[in-house]
Amino acid sequence: MIDITERDRLAIKTTISQQLQAFEQGNAMQAFSFASPSIQLQFQTPDRFMHMVRRAYPSVYQARSVIFEDLGMIDHHLAQAVLILGQDGTLSRALYLMQQQLDHMWRINGCLLLPIHDPESVE
Repeated sequence: MIDITERDRLAIKTTISQQLQAFEQGNAMQAFSFASPSIQLQFQTPDRFMHMVRRAYPSVYQARSVIFEDLGMIDHHLAQAVLILGQDGTLSRALYLMQQQLDHMWRINGCLLLPIHDPESVE
């Protein structure tokens, strides 16, 4: 694992929190600014990015509650785990793939959304 300081951990949480706040406010430009350059290149405009998030990540787009979990590694990528309660009551674990830029700022380089199933609902 790469050497991560407490300052890095705080910066990563702040980046994710600010993007979630931008989604909640419908601020596409600000939400897009927290994405890595490769994500920005992929979607090209803040509006396209916001449309994708609304469609593919509704619980992230309008999270009702967020709890930060551990920082870890996935396939050589630094990943911040976040429990997210969506507006519809669905609980998910979002794995934010983080990328440090040349200016030392942390940006989001992808998000994997894993549903969490209620063990009592399994038949």
